[in-house]
Formats: sequence, structure tokens, C-alpha cells
Amino acid sequence: MTAPIPMCRACRQPIEEPDNALHLGHEEVDSGPGWNIHAHCAHNDRTGPDSVAAVTGPVPTVVPARTPS
Repeated sequence: MTAPIPMCRACRQPIEEPDNALHLGHEEVDSGPGWNIHAHCAHNDRTGPDSVAAVTGPVPTVVPARTPS
């Protein structure tokens, strides 16, 4: 079994050379183990935080305001 070729998050092209791949993080999904996020080394400045992958830690809870008694 061969390892999958990572795709660049910035240009959506395959990263053929392993030395040219920059690991950005891991994206979790509800239906499975998720996937790793990569970019070409030259595209590091074009990859911003992802709205899905940037969420870390517990989800904040909303506490209802107390009404004066």
C-alpha cells in the first residue's frame, strides 16, 4: 500500500516531492479520523487559518443572563 500524495491547501495541486511539503495541521471530522493539511513550502505565506481546522479546545457554552428578582 502506498501513502497518499498530499494536496496543497493553497493551490490545490499535488505535492510530488516530500521535501517540498509543509505539514500545517490535522482537520478532525465527525465521520472518521480526519486528514492532514499540507502546503507547498513556497505557499506557506498564502495559507491562512482555516475556519474548521482553527477551532481548538472546548466549545464555549452560553450562560443565560440572570433576571433581577
